[in-house]
Amino acid sequence: MSAMAIAAADDGITGWVVGYVITIVVVLVVVALVVPILVLAFSIGNEAKMINDSLTESVHNTAALKQLNTTIDHAEVIVAGLNRGRTRLGG
Repeated sequence: MSAMAIAAADDGITGWVVGYVITIVVVLVVVALVVPILVLAFSIGNEAKMINDSLTESVHNTAALKQLNTTIDHAEVIVAGLNRGRTRLGG
């Protein structure tokens, strides 16, 4: 082989090596950017589950409050009856 043919072959190989190196660097940069996002998404998913569990517990703990209007209505009837009784007794 002549020196020129060897140089041309080296240039072709060099181009491939440079291409592979650039590709590897780009892939590593993409992985370096995506991995923290995935870790953060996993963390947010865990927090969301804990928040949902807490809200479910809150719904259970405050379920009795929907009966509060009924309790107020009964209390108003009782207070009105007590006031009538006091009035009749001269108070």
